[in-house]
Amino acid sequence: MSNSSRRRSEVVVVTGAGAGLGRAIVQSFAKRGARIGLVARGRERLEDAKREVESCGGQAMVLPGDVADPATTEEAAARTEAAFGPIDVWVNDAMTTVFSPFHEMSADDFKRVTEVTYLGFVYGTMAALRRMRPRDHGTVVQVGSALAYRSIPLQSAYCGAKHAIVGFTDSIRSELIHAGSHVHLTVVQMPALNTPQFSWCKSTMRRKAQPVPPIFQPEVGAEAVYWAAHQRHREVFVGWPAARAIWGQRFLPGVLDHLAAHQAWDGQLYDGARDPSAPVDLYQPVAGHQGAHGDFDSRAQSSSWELQVTMHASWLATAMYGAVGMVVRALRAGHTAAATSPNGRVMAEGQRGQPVSAQQ
Repeated sequence: MSNSSRRRSEVVVVTGAGAGLGRAIVQSFAKRGARIGLVARGRERLEDAKREVESCGGQAMVLPGDVADPATTEEAAARTEAAFGPIDVWVNDAMTTVFSPFHEMSADDFKRVTEVTYLGFVYGTMAALRRMRPRDHGTVVQVGSALAYRSIPLQSAYCGAKHAIVGFTDSIRSELIHAGSHVHLTVVQMPALNTPQFSWCKSTMRRKAQPVPPIFQPEVGAEAVYWAAHQRHREVFVGWPAARAIWGQRFLPGVLDHLAAHQAWDGQLYDGARDPSAPVDLYQPVAGHQGAHGDFDSRAQSSSWELQVTMHASWLATAMYGAVGMVVRALRAGHTAAATSPNGRVMAEGQRGQPVSAQQ
């Protein structure tokens, strides 16, 4: 089977598939003909996503449920495999957040963000690995964020969850390496994206919430997820803002603490007062047919040259490694052929008439 045929028939599960980045990720796999299990709380949006998949030539199954409940991801995995076959790629994307200073948050709200945005990934990874490990095949993609390294004010629960995702993924990856497994885990660290979450997230702030500029369209992140699902990179940074925040945290964390205290606080808020009567998705899905994009199309970038550089550099490196490997194998084969006598015994250099054993 060719590589293109394999990809056209691959089986994928995406959590948070109904809207925002998850919806864009579904579209990215769908246009390659994937069969996709769609996991989210809102059935309306999942039905919309299913129609989009089918219009692209793929197949989809609607799997409503809350990823904070481990039964949701386990059932999603079982039903997807019963319908489409073994899962090749599992994408953990479901999230929620609260915009609020920590001292104004309730314990229940903090717990809820953690259960969805962190434990939802844990439960999804459990369901995926329960099936992938025995087969020694599959990839789990964790949708991360630059906030997994560089936390900002007003989103303490979300930042904590994203930090936790990196920690538990690194631990599991080491376990898979110890076992000699070919199952792959990767984390794709996202920049600010134009998704609907900013219009329905819970907030205690007076002004409306926004992603910290510069803002990218969700399709940029979705293409990065698709690419990462078919590579062997442990981590992918999407866009220069994400890379800058991550590397800045490694070298100048104290400086970034002060910058975040001022710039990231105001950077998450924009013109106009928040509508206190607007629906909030923290505990229940917001009704309607929201898609991948939020309210920031006029300010969002539809491409990332940094991601393109990363992708092309990876392809070039892979090609170079492949070419070098072919040359090395050819040289070894030629050396072996030249140094081996007809009776299979290696002739020591300088002692052509005196055969010695090939085993040293």
